[in-house]
Amino acid sequence: MAQDFFPYGIHVPLVTPFAPDGRLDLDALAGLAHTALDDGAVGLVALGTTGETAALDPDERRAVVDTCARVCRERDAQLVVGAGHGATAAAARDLAALARVPEIRAALVAVPAFVRPARDGVIAHFTRLAADSPVPLIVYHIPYRTGLPVDAATLRALGRIPGVVGVKHAVGGVDQDTVDLLGDLPPGFAVLAGDDVFTSPLLALGAAGGILASAHLATGRFVELVDAWRTGDVPRARTLGRHLARLSARLFAEPNPTVIKGVLHAQGRIPTPDVRLPHVAASEESVTGALKELAAVEQALREEVVR
Repeated sequence: MAQDFFPYGIHVPLVTPFAPDGRLDLDALAGLAHTALDDGAVGLVALGTTGETAALDPDERRAVVDTCARVCRERDAQLVVGAGHGATAAAARDLAALARVPEIRAALVAVPAFVRPARDGVIAHFTRLAADSPVPLIVYHIPYRTGLPVDAATLRALGRIPGVVGVKHAVGGVDQDTVDLLGDLPPGFAVLAGDDVFTSPLLALGAAGGILASAHLATGRFVELVDAWRTGDVPRARTLGRHLARLSARLFAEPNPTVIKGVLHAQGRIPTPDVRLPHVAASEESVTGALKELAAVEQALREEVVR
């Protein structure tokens, strides 16, 4: 099993661009990938929630992974791929299939959704998956999607499983379990911010980086935010965190990735703002608001540097 996943920094979970005829636009996807890496992201995430994975067929999912793998190979960047199901055997088959792509450094695997297993079941699920996976696992803890909160003690138990290297932490805030987890992490187990609005507080508490859809935009600023907390530049980190949280709030004003796609389309970076049902395109009001906020953030941060 490869153990070279490097958790520090920003990973961008890429949207899936669609052409006007509804097919994938893989050239646009590659362009987004290169731009994110040009702007300082350390890696990409393919087939995450932001990529509308559930709305892609198997051939499309393979094409997305292959496109991202090619870019990461060319750029010597990290590739994380979303994988897994609520059923352990099916998740194991998903993970085994990743062995065909040597560029994949880790798999992002959600806590089993809908079935709501007991604590011991969650631990057994990840123990089984990690034992056979060709790549290290990042636990995707997002209880408002899975319906299953996992406490700090359970996350620490997961972090002690060989082959489990981190958690994408997206609990909708910074709660007591968040503080407890970051105060006592198992060796070699990293917390990655997964709720964009709360990225700065998590970094302040010791998160290693983030998997952030908002980092499609102002990528370099999110990279700067991670670097500011890591180097102890607290005033700069607070300033960046405050402004970027406002931007993220705008980008998540409607279900992800609808507003982000609307902004990317308005910028000419993807051919359409289209999403697949059950998502519908973001409103013009939300897209316009996000564009204005993006401009305001950049202006404010430039003025801060001047002062």
